[in-house]
Amino acid sequence: MQNTRDTTWLFGQRIKTLRVQAGLTQMALASKCNLDRTYLSGIERGIRNPTLETISIIATGLGISLTALFDY
Repeated sequence: MQNTRDTTWLFGQRIKTLRVQAGLTQMALASKCNLDRTYLSGIERGIRNPTLETISIIATGLGISLTALFDY
């Protein structure tokens, strides 16, 4: 079983990759999602463990489905 820390880090890297591909800054994505930029930064660095609701909000902000978000 994968370490939780590894999972949150991998998920954060996925968010960052998709954000950069979408041409969004952390501030722009955070604003679209109504999240604090520092919270989004923490998610991307694997320090924060977002709820399913927050994950869904981020997927919507990126303009992708939850399936696409987890397809890595």
